[in-house]
Amino acid sequence: MHADDARRICDAVDAAFDAQLELTAELVRHPSLRTREGSAQDLLYAEMERRGFAMDRWELDAAQLSEHVGYGPSTVSYEGVTNVVGTYRPTEHTGRSLILNGHVDVVPEGPEEAWSRSPWDAPVIDGWLHGRGSGDMKAGLVANLFAFDAVRAAGLSPAAPIHFQSVVEEECTGNGSLSALMRGYTADAVVIPEPEEDMLVRANTGVIWFTVRVAGVPTHPREMSSGFNAIDAAHHVMGELRRVEERWNAERGSHRHFEDLDHPINFNLGTIRGGDWPSSVPAWCEIEVRAALYPGVTADQAWEELTGALESVTSDAQGHPISAVATRTGFYAEGYVLEEGSEAEAVLARSHERVFGSELRSFTTPGYLDGRVFTLYGDIPTLVYGPVSEAIHGFDERVEVESVRRITKSIALFIADWCGTARA
Repeated sequence: MHADDARRICDAVDAAFDAQLELTAELVRHPSLRTREGSAQDLLYAEMERRGFAMDRWELDAAQLSEHVGYGPSTVSYEGVTNVVGTYRPTEHTGRSLILNGHVDVVPEGPEEAWSRSPWDAPVIDGWLHGRGSGDMKAGLVANLFAFDAVRAAGLSPAAPIHFQSVVEEECTGNGSLSALMRGYTADAVVIPEPEEDMLVRANTGVIWFTVRVAGVPTHPREMSSGFNAIDAAHHVMGELRRVEERWNAERGSHRHFEDLDHPINFNLGTIRGGDWPSSVPAWCEIEVRAALYPGVTADQAWEELTGALESVTSDAQGHPISAVATRTGFYAEGYVLEEGSEAEAVLARSHERVFGSELRSFTTPGYLDGRVFTLYGDIPTLVYGPVSEAIHGFDERVEVESVRRITKSIALFIADWCGTARA
């Protein structure tokens, strides 16, 4: 790319950056929790349509998705749950096509009183934009649009199709991006600006969500010893799952890119429900668990080992018989590795260095990313690369403003370099 073009593109990002922050803040103010993403998708649909994109919006179809190996079982209705895609098409297609993907769904905010301000407020304070979803990943969604705007504001037109995707279900199943792929959206490369500390993700874990139901024997507390407390038993069951977690972590040395992580495999006991009455020994308990798995391990292989461990739990330490039944309730996703040497990564590295003045670094993350959809099932080089954030999934989530500015410039330069340009 000519240095003058790069400078004009970066200047265009700066010129529109206040408007970019305003739109990001407006998007944060839409509480796009699971199945409630509609108003946020309305906003993004309007923004894409205003840019002249060919628009597509559709409901997810669980029956159709369930036919794909990458499907995560859903526990909610998909009625009214939609993806939004806007497609830019050049007058003449001479460059390489691109998907700019991001998820609009956010995780629950937790007790609002634990936040220093409303999680749905979005002020900029001391260089940080606050609010649930600000980092994960509404800043990235808006950056995709404004990066494209900067290329055009610099007097250039991308010379290849670009699909701007705002998907749902990333935080629970991955079915949104999977639905977009199954709908036929493909490209020569994908960029997903998740909050990744100004770095590129080299590898990440897969994830399985499941519920374990443990049965007990109810009695009056005056004769507790003759009953069997299902909540106590559930903690015993979770202890057995921790043995699997410990064993998988001990195997990290045999999994490329995970050798140097202290604890790459994490099993999270996310929720617990049980019992019917304070003065009755609980007859039942359900725990919801998130388990990670290494790239190269299929979800079926991991599930077989997890369920095998549960089947081996026949009694607790006191000899009470235990029945623990597991059901898949969300992610059933494999991890992936972004192999080095792709031209897409080389282009991003050049763009990053122009903006940051330093070499693009990569790292391994022990979390889920939708990049697995495009990498594993679309055979598309997928670059997960985004801004610095703090407290994603926690209280007082925030994203660093200047990092967003720099990442937007990098994506804009990537668009111009990867897709090629013509003079507008």
